[in-house]
This record gives sequence, structure tokens and C-alpha cells, in this order.
Amino acid sequence: MKLKSRLIIAFLIMIAMPVILLSIAAGTIVRFQMSSIHQSYDVEAKILQVITNPTQILNRLTRGVYNQIQLCALKTPEKLEDYSYYEELNRELEGKYSFLAVRKDGSFIYSGNQNGLIKIADTLPEFGSGNTDVDGGIYIGGKNPYLIKSQDFYFSDSAEGTIFVITDLNTLVPQIKNAAIQGVISILLIIIFTAFILIVWIYQSILKPLNILRIATNKIKEGELGYSVQSDSNDEIGQLCEDFEEMRIRLKELIEQRLRHEEDIKELISNISHDLKTPLTAIKGYAEGLADGVAGTKAKQDQYLKTICAKANEISALVDELSYYTRIDCDNVPYSFKDINVKEYFDDCIGDLGLDLELKSIRIEYENEVSPDMYVMADAEQVKRVINNIVSNSIKYMDNEAGVLRISVHDEGEYIRTDIEDNGSGIPEHDIPHIFDRFYRADASRNSNKGGSGLGLAISKKVIEDHGGFIRAASIVGKGTTISFTLQKSSRSYNLTEGRL
Repeated sequence: MKLKSRLIIAFLIMIAMPVILLSIAAGTIVRFQMSSIHQSYDVEAKILQVITNPTQILNRLTRGVYNQIQLCALKTPEKLEDYSYYEELNRELEGKYSFLAVRKDGSFIYSGNQNGLIKIADTLPEFGSGNTDVDGGIYIGGKNPYLIKSQDFYFSDSAEGTIFVITDLNTLVPQIKNAAIQGVISILLIIIFTAFILIVWIYQSILKPLNILRIATNKIKEGELGYSVQSDSNDEIGQLCEDFEEMRIRLKELIEQRLRHEEDIKELISNISHDLKTPLTAIKGYAEGLADGVAGTKAKQDQYLKTICAKANEISALVDELSYYTRIDCDNVPYSFKDINVKEYFDDCIGDLGLDLELKSIRIEYENEVSPDMYVMADAEQVKRVINNIVSNSIKYMDNEAGVLRISVHDEGEYIRTDIEDNGSGIPEHDIPHIFDRFYRADASRNSNKGGSGLGLAISKKVIEDHGGFIRAASIVGKGTTISFTLQKSSRSYNLTEGRL
């Protein structure tokens, strides 16, 4: 889920969840309190009526007592002069948050709640004023709100009398107050619950992955590149974790590659110093011999000078090979690709090699099976370098007095394959996968007679791969080694084959 979708859902949750939970809580509270009102006051009322006009609920509480007083005033007014009757009515009113008061000619002769009567005595209606405000009663507001119902009558001595049913509105339906308190508490709890849900969700989906990334960043800063970052989400945070993991892996590979490169450089320096030491020692020795007059004859002096020149050439070749590998490894060698006739090219190469191999008493066998009009797209100079490197490597390990080098060229569909086979000492099977690695030597003992930089086959591999081909080796210890490489045919070969040129 995308981060944008998560934020939209979070927004909807912030709105919808409180509304739904408040609706459930409000319904539960109202049902409970309405049931409590019914049980407490023994009256049936609608929710809207309780909310909009709760005074009517208390008005209904005293309606029965008030009706009884009205009936008594019509039929048996003398009963309204009985104090015991007052007490009876007042006891009934006490459970309804009300009390009874009786006035005779302006003076109160009975009060069921003296303190309450003192608060409102001056505001009570006069004799004959009637009840017109609230369902037969009068509402008295102010600091001490009351609901007053009154009934006028005459005492037996013709004195004006009024009996009051007074309801204290300070106790206005406690269930409504409880409902309000419960509503406020419910709102707070719902807000807290919603916030908690959102915080947990945001933490799990956003903050937790970010915290993992922060820890991973600190690990990488401390050099610990093995700390992996995993994420199961498909949002932007998950993509960030995946990108971070790829970066970590790439960074780890680069550091490992750099460490390997440093080791290779150390090995190269060791190899080059060893390979340079031998010819330099020879040069120094022969030069000192010339300076000391050891070479007393002209022939011996010429021999010393030729040896010095040969050793200097070896040093120059090592330096050139190292310089070339540095350039080709950094892709700084410009290739000059062009169509090369396979037969003519390899015939020339074998002709050049034949003279050198003849001097080293190595017999060369050459076979070219491709058609005379076959072409490859290649850099002639670089391919020749590959052939020379492979041949030089074969000669280096040619531990056979009757040395033979077989070079054959074959047509393989889209490629031309060249096999260079020798009858030397061969390469152990466990070394074959590594012979194209730079600085690798199967001859770990570093035989001085076999020197070299260890870069020849690595250079050959890089050149062939840059040409879109492949190079591989096969060897049997004691019998010899075969190194094969391929070059892609050029479009000119296909045009010639189809007769369009």
C-alpha cells in the first residue's frame, strides 16, 4: 500500500472511527439512562423530550399528587385543613424531589421543607393568580430554580388558603447529568483510543522501518556492512528499504572488490619486483663484469652486451604489459573494429609465430577450416595480442623437449573458433577456473624460469569479451592444454554467403 493511500486511510479513520464509536457509546448511554429514568421516576418519556424539555419529566412526577389535591379541593375542601393529610402528601412528595407548603391569609401554616420555602416564599403566586406556565405549574428561575403548582381553596373560617407543590429543579433528572458526564468521558476515551490505533499503525508502517533504516545507516557508518534491511511492505518506505538494501550490497561488493584489488596490487608489486629482480640482477652482474674487465675478449664483451639488452627487453615487456592491462581494465583502450579476412589474417599470424617457435625448437601445426571469404569484425592488433599471449603462456610451461603447438580455426555458425593446443605439462583441474584471473599463477612456487606478470591470460579474456566472444581452457596434466576463443562473424560474411556482394 502506497504511503499516500495510508495517509488517506488514516484521515478517514480519524473521522469515521470517532463518529462510529461515539454513535455506539451515545446509544448505549441513552438507553441505559432512559431505563434509569423510567425506574427512578416511573414515567415513560421519549429521548428527544428528555433532552429538549426535562422539566416536564419532573412535572409529571408530582402530577398525581397535584390532581389529588385538586379533587380534594372540589369535593372535600375540609380535608385540606388536616395537618395529618399534609404530612401524608409531603411524605409522598419527598421521593419526587418536592415538598408541600400551605399558606393561610398570607402566612404559611405548614412547610415540608422550611429551608426551601424561605428561598422562594416571596416569589410564590398570590391567591387567585392561577397556574399558567408549565403544564399547570409556574417555573421560578434564578439562583434557586423551582417548579410551583398551587391550588387555592377557602378554609372553614372563610380565610383564603393556598396549597403549594414545590419541586426543586436543582435536582433536575440526575440521569441527564450522568449521561453528560459519561458522554464527555466517552469522547475522551474514543479520542485516546483512535489516537492509539493511529500511532500504533503509523509506527508499524512508517516509523519502525525508518528506525530500522536509521540503525542500518549507523551500522554502515561504523563499517558493518553485513546488517541486512528487510521490508514486507510495497509502499514508498518498502521501496526505500529495498533500494537501501541494494545500495548496501553494492557498497559491500565495492569494498570487497577494493580489498581484493589492494591484495592484487600487493601481489602485483611482489610479482613485478620478483620478475624485475632477476633481469636487473643479470644486468648489474654483466655490467659490473664489463666494468671490471672480466670480459677480456671482443666476443665475450658482445655476449655480455647482448645479454644486457635481452634482459632490458624483458623489463620493458613487463612494464608494457602492466601499463596495457591498467588501460584495458579501465576501458581506456580504443578498439579499431573492421572486417578481417579470417584465412589471410591467421595465415599471417602463423607465419610470424613460425620463426619465433622455430628458434625455440617448437614445431607448429596449423589448420584453417573456414572458407577463404569468411570475415570477422575485430581489432587486428588486439586479437594478435591475444594469440601472442596464449602462445607465450604455452611456451612458458612447455616442459617437453619435442614441443608441439597446434593451432586450428573452425567455423561455428555465428562464430569463428580458434583452438591453441600444446603438449606441455598441463594445468591441474582445480586451477583451470582461475587461470584467466589477473595475477593468478598455477605455478605457486614462482619458478624463476617461468616468471611473467600473470596478466597475459587476463588481458586475453578482457579483449575477447570486448569483442563479444568467449575464451575457455581445457587441460590434462602431463599431456597438455588447449585454450579456445571465439570471434563473431561480420555481416560481410553473410552477404558473401548469400551472393549479395
